[in-house]
Amino acid sequence: MDCAKIGHLIAQLRKEKGLTQQNVAHALNISNKTVSKWECGLGCPDVSLWAGLSAILGADMAQMMEGEITFNQPDRGNINKIRFYVCPSCKNVLVSTGSSAIFCCGRKLEQLVPHQDKNTPLITIETIDVDYFITIEHEMTKEHYILFAAYVKSDKVFLNRLYPEQNAAVSIPNIPNGKLYLYCIKHGLVVYSIPTK
Repeated sequence: MDCAKIGHLIAQLRKEKGLTQQNVAHALNISNKTVSKWECGLGCPDVSLWAGLSAILGADMAQMMEGEITFNQPDRGNINKIRFYVCPSCKNVLVSTGSSAIFCCGRKLEQLVPHQDKNTPLITIETIDVDYFITIEHEMTKEHYILFAAYVKSDKVFLNRLYPEQNAAVSIPNIPNGKLYLYCIKHGLVVYSIPTK
């Protein structure tokens, strides 16, 4: 570990949060001299303190231990680069519009990659008033169901969360030429192009 690099990063993150060395020390139940020692590069935090320090400073622990935070490229607003993530523990659905490091339940999540195969469900699209009503041919049991449906077009994302023992159907605004993403908890993410009519 490069203690000087790590210390500089700790000082930078602490100042960004508007915290004093005493605030950090109090939260970790250590002396402020210890925090000062880290920031001067004269030592690194004990392994037992990293998780707490990461939470206090609001930064990824692994990157802090390297002494360098990796920044994402600015979001250029291209909705076509949308990315979906699902936490395997709590089934939280997360979305980003560019490269990002997404964490949930203490785990780094991997971007879902759409695929088509024999398990891809059939969909039926009806136009009702100003909406598309989409029926998905898929079972909705606790062991096997569609977790979410997302419709992406232009600068908009319409995300519908679905639950077991619910109908496998969603209603979305009638905006043609978008993409419909469906995520099955067993078979993963699939994508459909929604035609103009």
